[in-house]
Amino acid sequence: MLSKPATLLLGIIYEKPLNAYEITKLLAYMNIKWWFNISDSTVYTTLKNLEKKGFIAGAVERVGNMPDRTIYSLTGKGEDELKETIRESIVQFNYDTNIFTIAAFLIDILETEEKKILLEKRLNILQSYLTGISKQDSEVWEQEAPPFHVANLMRMIDIVNAEISGTKRLLSVCEEKKDEE
Repeated sequence: MLSKPATLLLGIIYEKPLNAYEITKLLAYMNIKWWFNISDSTVYTTLKNLEKKGFIAGAVERVGNMPDRTIYSLTGKGEDELKETIRESIVQFNYDTNIFTIAAFLIDILETEEKKILLEKRLNILQSYLTGISKQDSEVWEQEAPPFHVANLMRMIDIVNAEISGTKRLLSVCEEKKDEE
């Protein structure tokens, strides 16, 4: 499975071959920093690592008197790895929701029916988490547990409920797209 920066960058390159500078400008334009802090140096380092692994290919381009620039495009190997990472990211859950957020941004890479199946699996996983977490919560436990433990459990329930709501929203978009097809 790819790292979060690698997944994000491969998804951007999947849409259109770009150079590193264009990618950093696109990330700034998209205001990614407000939910996932990826520095320019991480972009450059990650691109080099993706190229070494054969997930992207760089082609040097010269435009007029400007310095040479490397335009990166996705390889077949990179596309396969990206799709597999998106699939795995959708059907896993942990409290660092950035990987799912990245996968959700890139979900259109997958076919509509596959998106629907994966999101339904995610919804089932989230509902299982909610059931498990909720079993811990009781009046007796709340009276005996330290207040920060109780508050943290409630926070965890809030996060899972938000993920359930967001997943349902994404599923409804899948249903709308399926009806259009």
